[in-house]
Amino acid sequence: MVLFLLVIILAIVLGIIGAVAHGLLWLLVIGVVILVIDLVFAGLRLRRSGRTAQR
Repeated sequence: MVLFLLVIILAIVLGIIGAVAHGLLWLLVIGVVILVIDLVFAGLRLRRSGRTAQR
């Protein structure tokens, strides 16, 4: 869970720097891609851990 939050913070920071700094739009794109990948990974992980064995 800590890794998930760190990656979210990293994506937000890259997005802010990419949006503010002139000519660094590619950082915004990288931040968005990292954010989407992290959210997909977290969704798959939560879906997989949500299943319990039926007795």
